[in-house]
Amino acid sequence: MASVTVTRAVTVRAIVTEQLKKELVEELQEMANETQRRIDQMDFEARRYLADLQRTNLNQAMAVRKQIEAEKSKHEGAKKDIADRINDVQKLELGSEFPRMTLESQVEINEGDNLLDKIGRTEIVVKDGVVVEIRNA
Repeated sequence: MASVTVTRAVTVRAIVTEQLKKELVEELQEMANETQRRIDQMDFEARRYLADLQRTNLNQAMAVRKQIEAEKSKHEGAKKDIADRINDVQKLELGSEFPRMTLESQVEINEGDNLLDKIGRTEIVVKDGVVVEIRNA
């Protein structure tokens, strides 16, 4: 009998606890800090580079400044999105489930298997990192 091993997506859902909320906020805050560091670095490098460029080619300096401002605006938008996500995390209801990540798993499919049953939605439910349930839909 022939068989094949395929990869399927597995959703990891976390039960919302104070610990999970704290971890999520810390992760998001670190992302916000890293984004701010990039903005600060961009500002520093732009000031130095543009000061030299303005003396030699004003038109090019203006074009570069526009590009830098567009990139900076993109990072500022990302920072705002992160702040919104932090706000959303703080509103999560304790005991509810939160989609935390997606993993991949291997499943063997044999002739005669119901394909949808084999590759259907599989979820792992965790509470503070400990698996409490595995669901196969």
